[in-house]
Amino acid sequence: MAITINIYYSEKKGSARQFVQEMFSSGTVDAIKQEQGNLRYDYFFPYNDDSTVLLIDSWTSQEAIDVHHASPMMNTIIDLRKKYDLHMKVERYISDDKMLESDQKYIKK
Repeated sequence: MAITINIYYSEKKGSARQFVQEMFSSGTVDAIKQEQGNLRYDYFFPYNDDSTVLLIDSWTSQEAIDVHHASPMMNTIIDLRKKYDLHMKVERYISDDKMLESDQKYIKK
């Protein structure tokens, strides 16, 4: 099982991409990827929307997310969100790691 959080960061001044750049240059992304229970922490840029950045953030358990949220690193992230005046839309998914047999014929391996 995995818990995946999609966070859409949006803004109006071109600052979402600057936020991502600072997350990388500050070492914050690398530190998050090293946290126990982190499975994925990747940013994506929608083709047709220059003002939005999608973060796909995946964890092994709610406990791992809770430890991440309680870490001092969250203050860094919150400060950067404020600095770049980002607004968030959040989606949460729980994976059951099962692929239906009926879906297999649509997947190229």
